[in-house]
Amino acid sequence: MPDEILPYILAILAYLLGSISTAILTCKVMGLADPRTVGSKNPGATNVLRHGGKKAAAFTLIGDMLKGLIPVLVAKLTGMDNTWIMIIGLAAFLGHLYSIYFKFKGGKGVATAIGVYVGINWIAGLMMIVTWLFIAKVLKISSLAALIATLLTPLYFHFVMHNSSITAGMMLITLLIFWRHRSNIKNMLDGTENKIGPKN
Repeated sequence: MPDEILPYILAILAYLLGSISTAILTCKVMGLADPRTVGSKNPGATNVLRHGGKKAAAFTLIGDMLKGLIPVLVAKLTGMDNTWIMIIGLAAFLGHLYSIYFKFKGGKGVATAIGVYVGINWIAGLMMIVTWLFIAKVLKISSLAALIATLLTPLYFHFVMHNSSITAGMMLITLLIFWRHRSNIKNMLDGTENKIGPKN
């Protein structure tokens, strides 16, 4: 396969992999309600946690992260430059947000974005994860923790990698995550956003 074609092939495969809904598959295998029909109706780990429990949520979280991590690692192993690595990571992330298998509807992208972060640079990725976990532990609001951590992520990558393509890609991921969380932002402003943990 010519080297100039390989990046495009990997980007398409990354999008197709990202389009697989771990939440929907996990709930189906475990005999749980389709996450698109309960709670926030978001096919993501937090909604699965509330209605399916910790085990189902863990499978969902890990699966969604791997969708972002694997394509980036493959891109790295094939010797692609940072621009193409970022594009392939974005393709996987966009697959999760706009799944070709589910009428271009998907989740909010935080876990898949984390996979992309860690794959590109584990130090900056770890900084994002620690930020997310700390804020979630203190404030008990998953969406707020994700938004704050995501907002800081382009800065983390800028200071760790000093690469304009990576920083620009991270800024785009941040904008998309904020857009996908617009209903959560409204709920937080109204004081009605759900807390972390099983729904009582």
